[in-house]
Amino acid sequence: MDTDAGRLLEAADFAARKHAGQRRKDPEGTPYINHPLGVARILSHEAGVTDIVLLQAALLHDTLEDTDTTAAELERRFGAEVRRLVQEVSDDKALPRAERKRLQVERAPRCSAPAALLQLADKLYNLRDLQRATPAGWSEQRVHEYFAWAAQVVRGLRGTHAALEDELRRLFEARGLQE
Repeated sequence: MDTDAGRLLEAADFAARKHAGQRRKDPEGTPYINHPLGVARILSHEAGVTDIVLLQAALLHDTLEDTDTTAAELERRFGAEVRRLVQEVSDDKALPRAERKRLQVERAPRCSAPAALLQLADKLYNLRDLQRATPAGWSEQRVHEYFAWAAQVVRGLRGTHAALEDELRRLFEARGLQE
């Protein structure tokens, strides 16, 4: 289907199939697909995004790092723009977690405007989710460390979208952090 709605539904369906069986780390084990859907919703409802490529990328943003999806598959199904944007926000899972986190902080100031907006929405969703429910096995210290790391990433994305940045700033300040 070549309508905007059709393109979005194709991306949502693809992400749902790829993330089938995956769960969030919250105590309820929320279906993982809620995360990319929530990120796309933040972009649409809170950031006013209507760009279909960005919304598709939001729905697909974790497929490269968390499923068996390949970059070639994304490009074949959704085009080079979507593939590039998903790749830009994807971590290299072959690297240790600490290195992936360090690279996110380092790359944030140099990423494209759409990738920066997607990262803001992703961080906002994750931080709200952490406030809603602490993942199983996470200490308060680990939650605080995640917030502190997210603040470093967001610092590098300043100037991307005032409303999302304000919402993130409120979350950081509630935790006693400066973004």
